[in-house]
Amino acid sequence: MTRKTNDSGRSRYPGGWQTLGQAAAELRRRVFIDEQHVPEEEEWDGQDPACLHFIAFDAGQPVGTARLLPDGHIGRVAVLAQARGRGIGLALMRKAIEAAQLEGHAEVQLAAQIHALPFYERLGFQAYGQEFLDAGIPHRNMRLPLSC
Repeated sequence: MTRKTNDSGRSRYPGGWQTLGQAAAELRRRVFIDEQHVPEEEEWDGQDPACLHFIAFDAGQPVGTARLLPDGHIGRVAVLAQARGRGIGLALMRKAIEAAQLEGHAEVQLAAQIHALPFYERLGFQAYGQEFLDAGIPHRNMRLPLSC
């Protein structure tokens, strides 16, 4: 079942891949494959059917997405270039964190592109471990303890 909440004209829908996959896939293709040149075979990792997905809409159009894996990792956070800087990514992350809390996870983790570290730090995430390459892009692992 898909839930809807409104926030300043934007809506976020958590749901399954069957319901949200088409919109999520198109957003991820545009951001990761087209813009960031991530190879398709690395983007489509086969984990989507097991994840909870989030889509942000603005003026009725999908502009951002994220997913929560069953183990509490958040990933594939993507916002279209023309929609960045308007709080959409923060709203998606807050919904994903809230969902992880509701599922009883003690923490959430993610692999952040280096340029996005300050974005995730604003949400309370802390980086750990060494920098590594994922799809040729420098990343660091981050985690956020949750109070369930």
